[in-house]
Amino acid sequence: MTDLPPATTRSANEPRTSRPFRVAEAIKGWVVEQGLKPGDRLPPEAELIERFGVSKGTVREAMRLLEAQGLIKTRTGPGGGSFVHEVSRQRTKALLANYFFFKHLSIDDIYELRAVLEPKLAASLAGKLAPEVLDELGAVMASYARPSRTLEEERAQHVASLRFHAILAEQARNPLLGLIIDFMVTLLSDLTVYRRLYSPRNLELWRQGFDHQSRLIAALREGDAEAAEAIMAEHMQIAWKLMRAQEAVIDNAFISHI
Repeated sequence: MTDLPPATTRSANEPRTSRPFRVAEAIKGWVVEQGLKPGDRLPPEAELIERFGVSKGTVREAMRLLEAQGLIKTRTGPGGGSFVHEVSRQRTKALLANYFFFKHLSIDDIYELRAVLEPKLAASLAGKLAPEVLDELGAVMASYARPSRTLEEERAQHVASLRFHAILAEQARNPLLGLIIDFMVTLLSDLTVYRRLYSPRNLELWRQGFDHQSRLIAALREGDAEAAEAIMAEHMQIAWKLMRAQEAVIDNAFISHI
């Protein structure tokens, strides 16, 4: 029989962890110990009940918790059962976004991290991107090769320009760095849309962004890590300043209508 993790308290005001939660944690630990990989089948329910010394209801609730976390997939019918599942980046970002749902993040909150991390990412990718990735970056830029003429175009161009950074994040050799940057890009894209930070249209933001991204692609293609880092650092600082100004316009407009 496998021992369960001890029940702990997070704070004086929070309840002790539930037994199903502790069983779910124990199953995760057992998966690691056994070296199971995505797609591997978990033991049947009866074996889990015996292994962890708990009731059928507790095991079923623990499995529901693991499935909600995206760590297992359950299939019915012939060949069915519960299988180890790798959590996708998209699902991970969605779960992280839930934590920040009521945090009221600002442009400063996001760019404070972007300004530190993205130049390092750019330097690490210089000379290491496949031609098709560089072509994809160029194709994204083609979608905003000229200034927007309407607010709808402005919104689409903001989102597309952030897609440029998401592509770079997907290429990170360091998966943690890539995930953090990709998540921040997603947050910024969502923030831009729901707070309408693309209004009013900002020609300087477009011009600076397009120029920096063009020069960045050239540095990445040439394998010039120092230039790639410097270009991205400059891009982050200018975009930060201009996006902060956009945020101030929206905030002032809101206050003036109160």
